[in-house]
Amino acid sequence: MLSKRIIACLDVRDGQVVKGVQFEGLRRAGDPAELAARYNREGIDEVVILDVTATLEKRRTMAETVSAVARQIFIPLMVGGGIRSEEDAAAAVEAGADKVSLNTAALQHPSLITSLADRYGSQAVIVAIDAKRSGDRFAVFSHSGTRETERDAVEWAREATDRGAGEILLTSIDRDGTRLGFHCEMTAAVSTAVPIPVIASGGAGGIGDFVKVFKDGKADAALAASIFHYAESSVRRLKETLRDNGIPVRL
Repeated sequence: MLSKRIIACLDVRDGQVVKGVQFEGLRRAGDPAELAARYNREGIDEVVILDVTATLEKRRTMAETVSAVARQIFIPLMVGGGIRSEEDAAAAVEAGADKVSLNTAALQHPSLITSLADRYGSQAVIVAIDAKRSGDRFAVFSHSGTRETERDAVEWAREATDRGAGEILLTSIDRDGTRLGFHCEMTAAVSTAVPIPVIASGGAGGIGDFVKVFKDGKADAALAASIFHYAESSVRRLKETLRDNGIPVRL
């Protein structure tokens, strides 16, 4: 059984890590490079940099921030936000990213998934899906969670997989920043629908939430921000608890 991954997310705006609730009310949480260096020491499996306003403001993820973080860590680094073309992806990779995450651009130009998979390999292409419950389905949102699309999260995950995505980064807008726990129902729906890894995101409030999303949500990885940024839960204690609950992790 493959080890489950714990991922720290750095939501970046204007060169600083920020955190909000349901994609709004952003407040500063620290310097990206300093936080990344701490996570690297503590045993995080991966780091994600998301430029949370890049798509809205039509600007690229800042290469300086990516480079600064990449110099501090020896674990995989994923970069997303404002990657709208092969050129944007190349800039992120050249700055030090191991993986690139597509969200709005993938929805608007699904062929970009295939182009990047052909160029870098599927393992380097992650499709991020921001979704919330809408009736009996999970509606997909674009533009940093501000525009509802006609896409269904499960069906879009299947299509993204067929087009060459290597992983799905699934964020529950309803749970984002609330600390009410991951949306296990949505995570399980997507995880059981695709053969590629699904990263659960949105809602982590404590160690028990990780246990639940790996067991009930069938996630392959779980991502969090606030509980790591503010040192509310140590990575080692989290991993030891997961191991004690029969969940394989790298210690």
